Amino acid sequence: MSDIPERIRLMASDPRLQVTVRVGKSGLTESVGQELEAQLVRHEVVKAKLNRGLAEDSAAREQLWLQLGEAASAKLVMARGNVAVFWRR
Repeated sequence: MSDIPERIRLMASDPRLQVTVRVGKSGLTESVGQELEAQLVRHEVVKAKLNRGLAEDSAAREQLWLQLGEAASAKLVMARGNVAVFWRR
């Protein structure tokens, strides 16, 4: 994560940043990736939340976040539990 600017890391850790993308009970669908990508065109960073029960453990959550970032051509800045922040590379 050393290639992420400090300014972006600070924005990602700001508690005022609202969740604007939700991964619902259908899981990681193409439309979720498209929505994240569309929001990253308008905003520098986007916060996403994963519904509980979609991932068995932290490794599964991490894999889902990485897949979502890949689908949206985005970089995972940080992930904590069911919440992650993405940045356009």
